Amino acid sequence: MTLRQDADRILRSALQAAMPDTAVKKALASADFGPGKLILISAGKAAWQMASAAVTELGDRIDGGVVVTKYGHSNGPLGRLDIYEAGHPVPDENSYRATQAAIDAVTGLTEEDTVLFLLSGGGSALFEKPLIPPEDLSRLTKELLACGAEITEMNTVRKRFSAVKGGKFASLCAPAQVQAVVLSDIIGDPLDMIASGPAYPDSSTAGQAWEVVRKYHLTLTPEMERLLSVETPKRLDNVRTQITGSVRQLCAAAETVCRELGYRPTVLTASLSCTARDAGVMLSNIAQYYRDSPESLAFIAGGETVVHLTGHGKGGRNQEIALAAAPGIAGIPGAAVFSLGSDGTDGPTDAAGGYVDSATAETLKGQGIDIFTVLQDNDAYHALEKCGGLLKTGPTGTNVNDISVLLLKK
Repeated sequence: MTLRQDADRILRSALQAAMPDTAVKKALASADFGPGKLILISAGKAAWQMASAAVTELGDRIDGGVVVTKYGHSNGPLGRLDIYEAGHPVPDENSYRATQAAIDAVTGLTEEDTVLFLLSGGGSALFEKPLIPPEDLSRLTKELLACGAEITEMNTVRKRFSAVKGGKFASLCAPAQVQAVVLSDIIGDPLDMIASGPAYPDSSTAGQAWEVVRKYHLTLTPEMERLLSVETPKRLDNVRTQITGSVRQLCAAAETVCRELGYRPTVLTASLSCTARDAGVMLSNIAQYYRDSPESLAFIAGGETVVHLTGHGKGGRNQEIALAAAPGIAGIPGAAVFSLGSDGTDGPTDAAGGYVDSATAETLKGQGIDIFTVLQDNDAYHALEKCGGLLKTGPTGTNVNDISVLLLKK
């Protein structure tokens, strides 16, 4: 098998292992939903897949509900559930319509009723009822994305301007019980930060939100300033939560298939948190150190990097990781670096990530493309497109952070 074939198999197998189906069914197997109604609300990039698993497991026990996921991520009707597709990473009118439908579905429930809340990453944009004008929320979201804020910083701020984030959705469900099943896309699985924690007590404070605003010089209206100082729910008595998966599962699956392909795998971390360019350079530095190893090696890193926008090109963090590694692995026989967003989308593109090998830098140079200039313009997509380095999976049905792999094949 070629290096590219190895990469494709590693990613395919890892993604399959990280699908939420089995985990959701396991979480529901011992669930007791009581004698009343069962309303299902599913939100996030993996919302349709999670809801599908629940419908398969529970069938007619589900009395109704709402599924809201990203455009292109729905695979058709699901029982009695209303399916919505909406905007991500910036919420849009469909986000607001879907969320209002979810609020309507849980309004008027009794203490004998249960809300099954299936949550995955992306819910911060998809599941939203803003307390400020939508145009102000969209502007704030774009500012946070452009400045390179970490996801926990973004959510600390955004939940202050929402009627459902920061535990507020669970409050709207009361007195009904909420059973939440969460697919984690944030390092360390902080339940109050995943999709901005609609059904979990908020650990962040108004003071911390103000620190983020000052750190990134965010623009706030007077009403946003007022809301930023309002504390979120710190205790919820009607919620029980289970985590069904995380990036560790993705890394473990990649480790297994690397070993099957003849590599000696090492999981470097499941908490990669730095700029995408630094991550790519780090992987290429590892390749340089181990280039003379007598055996095939694989180095795996899971997590979520950030991109600082310095240009106006097209790309995403995983594409930047791969392209940033290309100069450092140039000429190293059997070296390849690839990085992928597990949800199948990398930034505002149709690619899930990028792949480079020891020939990539020379190939691009032959086409008059300077990698440093491309990275400065955040235009990794078009460079990788020129050398066949784009990874395209389409929507995967899961969302458990990103995975980056360095292969050294002998």
